[in-house]
Amino acid sequence: MGNVFACMPRKEQRAAAAVSRSKRMGSARSARGGPKLTPAEEELLHRQALAMAIHQHLDAGGSMSRRIDAGASLSRRMAPGSTSSRRRGDLPDSVTNAKPAPIVLENLETKKIVLVHGEGFGAWCWYKTISHLEEAGLDSVALDLTGSGIDHTDTNSIATLADYSKPLIDYLDKLPEDDKVILVGHSCGGASVSYALEQYPKKISKAVFLTATMVKDGQRPFDVFSEELRSADGFLQESQFLVYGNGKDKPPTGLMFDKQQIKGLYFNQTPSKDMALAAVSMRPIPLAPIMEKLSLTPENYGTVRRYFIQTLDDHMLSPDAQEKLVRENPPDGIFKIKGGDHCPFFSKPQSLNKILLEIAHIQSPAALLPANASAEETASVAVAAAAAKS
Repeated sequence: MGNVFACMPRKEQRAAAAVSRSKRMGSARSARGGPKLTPAEEELLHRQALAMAIHQHLDAGGSMSRRIDAGASLSRRMAPGSTSSRRRGDLPDSVTNAKPAPIVLENLETKKIVLVHGEGFGAWCWYKTISHLEEAGLDSVALDLTGSGIDHTDTNSIATLADYSKPLIDYLDKLPEDDKVILVGHSCGGASVSYALEQYPKKISKAVFLTATMVKDGQRPFDVFSEELRSADGFLQESQFLVYGNGKDKPPTGLMFDKQQIKGLYFNQTPSKDMALAAVSMRPIPLAPIMEKLSLTPENYGTVRRYFIQTLDDHMLSPDAQEKLVRENPPDGIFKIKGGDHCPFFSKPQSLNKILLEIAHIQSPAALLPANASAEETASVAVAAAAAKS
């Protein structure tokens, strides 16, 4: 199984601790109204993450190479089935300047959230999200997919989406049968989430696609980005960012953008300190998984509730492309982050955290039925929910 990364616990502990349940800056900051981190504490947290990333990078043989003003945080989801473009346009955006309200965790289907990074990233990119979620009392886990983060697999050897997603599938396989998790996939990590939905639908309570490749049956993750990166054939013939790990006479095996491209596509609203973290931590992107067509069925993939988080200042997956995704493959709910770039875990971490908490609180339609509901009533709710998505 891949590396499980979480942010560092308290000030006195070593910076290189890799954990799946951090007690960030001491267990006193809990979901029951703990004080907000001071700027000095946030800076310490980032320095610890950066120090660990640099340490891991060098161990692996590497080398160092608009804010919204509002009085309240306003993210809102659309009701299940309400995914028309007309109603989506009426959604208020998440904003982050306001002091967060106290969080009450009750009647949750699960407290376990599994964070799946996007192309080139690793578990390290979720350090702010892990901290926020665990302060709220949730159990968050971030995985390194194959060839990502501190998993030292050669990215040129990754031939399928199954190879790439193996750490996630292994995690779900070992999960007890009565346990469920919420999966959160970023960017091309959405393809790994979709693959997991097809493999283990009964172990997944909800799936969250964070400006991600929420593909349909028979679609490739690359197709989602085709408007930004040209057609697949043209891209493979002309792109100067391709990696030929098996020789120039063989098909390309990976993709690596240069520093300016990465900054422009991914980090146009990201703080400079997080760009520095990414600069020493990002890995080449394996090409085969994003060029593979997914096989998704209504019986498996179609049974899990899906939610999509749009980022409205995204240069990698444009807002128009995101709108097309949710129009063609309607999820159960849509959220928006105004001012968020392609990496809102860096640029809008509080907005992202609030939305994830809202999604965690959403109950299934069946859970809203009385305990003595008949089988016919339960079945009718399931049919209505399925019809609302179609």
